Amino acid sequence: MELGGVEGRIKRIAWFWVEGFREACCLHRVLIFSLRSKMLLVRTGQCFLLNGFIFLGSMLVLNSVIIPALCWILPSHHPQFGAIFNFYSFLRLSLIHLFYVLWFYPLYVFSIVLSTIWYNDIAKYGYAAMGRSKITAEKGSSQNDSTTVQNEQHHVKRPSGLGGVMIGIGEQVYSILLLSVFFLEVYATGFIPYIGKVLNFVLLSWMYAYYCFEYKWNFNEVALDKRLDYFESYWAFFAGFGSPCVLAIFFFSPLVSYGIMAILFPLFVLTATGSKAEQEISFDKSKWRDAGMERLPIFYLADKVS
Repeated sequence: MELGGVEGRIKRIAWFWVEGFREACCLHRVLIFSLRSKMLLVRTGQCFLLNGFIFLGSMLVLNSVIIPALCWILPSHHPQFGAIFNFYSFLRLSLIHLFYVLWFYPLYVFSIVLSTIWYNDIAKYGYAAMGRSKITAEKGSSQNDSTTVQNEQHHVKRPSGLGGVMIGIGEQVYSILLLSVFFLEVYATGFIPYIGKVLNFVLLSWMYAYYCFEYKWNFNEVALDKRLDYFESYWAFFAGFGSPCVLAIFFFSPLVSYGIMAILFPLFVLTATGSKAEQEISFDKSKWRDAGMERLPIFYLADKVS
């Protein structure tokens, strides 16, 4: 009986993981939302232009044109003129680093700031497009009633006026601090011998999945404690959802990984926005146990530090 229980639990975990992975791969929602919102199409195109064409394009030009040209102009090996070619090597490396300092690092910071603003716009326009789409229209009246009750359970009942504004700001600041500490955990696991890469992959999957769904939860005014309870209770689903994000960047250098993720992240945000996961895996705690999922304290350390 015990063996059967363990086997059944593994099957449920695997099922949730596969469901999360499948939800992340539903990229057709991006096309549907883009056809319904011109501004969404513009913002997504701007993200691709900045991070794909300009940022990754600059990396391609550096590695394919500039560095080979410098290696040809300033060769590093010659048996008779060692001192001169050592100077050439130093000069070539200095020019490459100068290119990074004057172009890549400022462009990297500029991309982070601008992309963060655009991601919020993309989520907002996608959420509005979802409200006008058939995704919500297909629900019956009975489902609408149950959804209303469910929303009342997990929405934040904030006071009006300045108090409500301060609570909202406080939650956002705490969320940023929490995820910053969690990011340090993710970074630190990469240095653990043998199992570090695996842990790093799993934690990155959770981190990106949380980022993707956080926009939707903000628009739905889901309380921060409810988000964390929900996320940690359905950890297998979110591990599966974040896996395609990490697979796309895991084997590249940090700068290239950032450029790729900056292009793909809006697509996964829109996929999370259009996800019906909340209909099948409810915020209602009584249904968590029915699903056979035990809560995994993913953010325990980050929460205590925060």
